[in-house]
Amino acid sequence: MKYYILAGEASGDLHGSNLIKAIKKKDSSAQIRCYGGDLMQQAGATLVGHYKERAFMGFGEVISNLFKILKIIKNCKADIHDFAPQALIFIDNSGFNLRIAKWAKKAGFKTFYYISPQVWASRAGRVALIKEVVDEMYVVLPFVKDFYATYNYKVNYVGHPLIDAIASYTFTKEELFRKEFGLDDRPVIALLPGSRKQEITKMLSTMLSVPEKYPQYQFVIAGAPSQDQSFYESLIHQDNVTLIQKRTYDILNISKAALVTSGTATLETALFKVPQVVCYKGSALSYAIAKRIIKLKYISLVNLVMDQLVVTELIQGNFTKERLLKEFEAIVNSSKREEMLSEYDLLEAKLGGSGASEKTALSIINSIK
Repeated sequence: MKYYILAGEASGDLHGSNLIKAIKKKDSSAQIRCYGGDLMQQAGATLVGHYKERAFMGFGEVISNLFKILKIIKNCKADIHDFAPQALIFIDNSGFNLRIAKWAKKAGFKTFYYISPQVWASRAGRVALIKEVVDEMYVVLPFVKDFYATYNYKVNYVGHPLIDAIASYTFTKEELFRKEFGLDDRPVIALLPGSRKQEITKMLSTMLSVPEKYPQYQFVIAGAPSQDQSFYESLIHQDNVTLIQKRTYDILNISKAALVTSGTATLETALFKVPQVVCYKGSALSYAIAKRIIKLKYISLVNLVMDQLVVTELIQGNFTKERLLKEFEAIVNSSKREEMLSEYDLLEAKLGGSGASEKTALSIINSIK
């Protein structure tokens, strides 16, 4: 059977790649095309368009690139039409995917959504559109299932795919990993500044103030696969900072603590049992607009799942060098570190266990049969 999968960022590429592997295990004749990334291509899908071509951050940047986005949407629709898949699968990325889904449903395609758009965070009015254009919704966070229930929309809770992604990852032994990248015996602190260029520039400008005060640690930037090494190197001016690309899990596996940009990475860091400070800073315009439409107590997935403040969030004006140094000290040297690790164990239990990709793949296959 034919499958078409659309993902719009690095985390979607990861989850899409594992879904592709699960589909291929259960449907050996599967033909899969995708708008995604390198991991989805490596998993066996034909890559039509890369997510980095539409990795625009903030309202201002989206508006300035609107014609380019509309052209990508037009090309995507044409490719789906020509391929004629039995299953059209969307992964998060609501701005792009819901536009395609609305067209696809009218065109008669069977539509599936794996990892819900964040309508639980803002613009809940889009639930009506989702109910209209999505045949089956698969959610990976327990509170999202409860959210949809309030709108009388039955969804499938499959657990979080990060549990499987981490369990299936082939780790390099620590001593070999350190040798490969020239790391010495000092404890490692992971820096995860995001995946988009504008985001990384903003985050690292503050994050890199910490290495200057803590020469007893070596700080490792987990480079995004979509960015060039030269871009990162232009931002690094400290001797105890190393850039390592495409090896985030190996970095987290040996880290004592982490400074993390809000997003899926906060959940990954927690599952590796690494104490963290969650950081976020956008443009003044984007933040002002987001503050008006996002109605959440927290921004990190860790705190949202636990429904309490487990990890400190430094947002916009609070994301300063002084506050970051204070919170960093707390996660490496105070009792807050142990409290956080204890909460991480409860978090993992809440995420529903393993098998998200396989459950989703089997459900989709059964549906289109």
